[in-house]
Amino acid sequence: MITTGAVAGVAAVALGMVLTPGPNMIYLVSRSITQGRRAGLVSLSGVALGFLIYLTAANLGLSVVFAVVPGLYLAVKLAGAGYLAWLAWKALRPGGTAVFARRELPAESSRRLFAMGLMTCLLNPKIALMYLSLIPQFVDPEAGNVMAQGFLLGGVQVVIGVAVNGTFVLAAGAIAVILGRRPGWLRAQRYVMGTVLGGLAAHLALDNSRPARA
Repeated sequence: MITTGAVAGVAAVALGMVLTPGPNMIYLVSRSITQGRRAGLVSLSGVALGFLIYLTAANLGLSVVFAVVPGLYLAVKLAGAGYLAWLAWKALRPGGTAVFARRELPAESSRRLFAMGLMTCLLNPKIALMYLSLIPQFVDPEAGNVMAQGFLLGGVQVVIGVAVNGTFVLAAGAIAVILGRRPGWLRAQRYVMGTVLGGLAAHLALDNSRPARA
């Protein structure tokens, strides 16, 4: 139903965005460094639920809305391209706050950690645009059921997002020490991710695909 190219495209977008510092990564890493791995994993479970909520909401309604109002599809697509370009600029510009810098945060209960992780995800514009604009670009209306494709491709993003963020949660303390001693590595990561995101932004902005019909 979905092609290898579509899966690879979504995987590239998802990986590029999850490796670019944003609200989710900053929150999860800061929690892991200040309150331990368990707190980071509880917070990650809230973020994962946020992914699933966006995935479900997007696939239940977006394909119909975009098919009825093609202009909205174009506007959202260009907004997604613009946001990717902005993330690329944030990664490439000089300066900025290091994600793995130590921060002082008060200890929180598991329930609050879960809720904060969920709200951080739901209020994250990067995740909203991922589902509203970027993933729909890889849906092919001629390849079968549009909603099923959306759930499958969105599932790719969920797996990558949870896996990568989970890795950061488990390794946050060690990564903070390593990058603190080798700032050149952090700069290299920023340049690579900024270049990838810039290329994706250009591809998305120049793509002439039409809205997928349910």
